[in-house]
Amino acid sequence: EGTEEAFTTLMSNYSIGDMFLGKVGGSLGEVSALCLLVGGVYLLIRKVISWQIPVAYIGTVAILTLIAAPAGIDNVQYMLYNVFGGGLMLGAIFMATDYATSPVTKKGQLIYGIGCGLFTVFIRYFGSYNEGVCYSIMVMNCCTALIDKYTKPVRFGVVKSDKKEAAAK
Repeated sequence: EGTEEAFTTLMSNYSIGDMFLGKVGGSLGEVSALCLLVGGVYLLIRKVISWQIPVAYIGTVAILTLIAAPAGIDNVQYMLYNVFGGGLMLGAIFMATDYATSPVTKKGQLIYGIGCGLFTVFIRYFGSYNEGVCYSIMVMNCCTALIDKYTKPVRFGVVKSDKKEAAAK
């Protein structure tokens, strides 16, 4: 009941267009989804980042919030406000793609992005903290070494039995 009232208040104060263009209050750099997307496209064109983490992150949040909108709230509107609001775009495009803390393999980057999206939605939906982006990225940063370990490609010409023998020596 409180969620529906809060969402109705948000919708009455700000339209989806306002959220997309950045005509809302917020921290510097996180309010205009349009500008963040333009910056993300620039980084993709320059090959500074790859598409896997931002797309997996934003896509996971979009799908989960579309499916799990609270009762009495339009699913699509709830999803759009969740994607355009807060620091999701900033976190997905600029923070989660940091070279030092994100996985190196493409499959690992997809897993990392999906994990960030899951934690963000869980923190926003079940936690008392309305954002969750920074915490989800920090939690998944702790998992990066494990993700890299299990998504590392096998070297060409190495047979599993040879690898086990080499590890035993």
